[in-house]
Amino acid sequence: MRPLKQLIDGKKPLVSVGPDDSVFTALTLMAEFDIGALVVLDRGRLVGIFSERDYARKIALKGKASRDTPVREIMSERVCCVTLGETVEECMALMTEQHIRHLPVLGDGDRVLGILSIGDLVKETISDQQFTIEQLVTYIQN
Repeated sequence: MRPLKQLIDGKKPLVSVGPDDSVFTALTLMAEFDIGALVVLDRGRLVGIFSERDYARKIALKGKASRDTPVREIMSERVCCVTLGETVEECMALMTEQHIRHLPVLGDGDRVLGILSIGDLVKETISDQQFTIEQLVTYIQN
């Protein structure tokens, strides 16, 4: 499987919001970039993550207004992160264990390099398995 750096490098540029941005702003960015979560950065430092799940459970179900609510009120502050040294399998195991769908990848100085979704990891796993199958078929046929 490809290293996490290659997965991150192959993705769109990182999209983020600040903790004082409105939930509406965050939702607008998520729709514009067709993504399910945003990292929340305060002066370049990771302070949380905002996801569709946060919106559904903490805004929609509680009758709050997305235009009037800052991201800091509903973001998840405890963020599971990985570094470039982890493998796809380790990332999938962490996501499964923690019941999360998005995983920020940190570089030097805890700088956020990107964010991986469970879909990214499943796609990579399927691609790797397909490659292995093709290699085995070629081997068997020769």
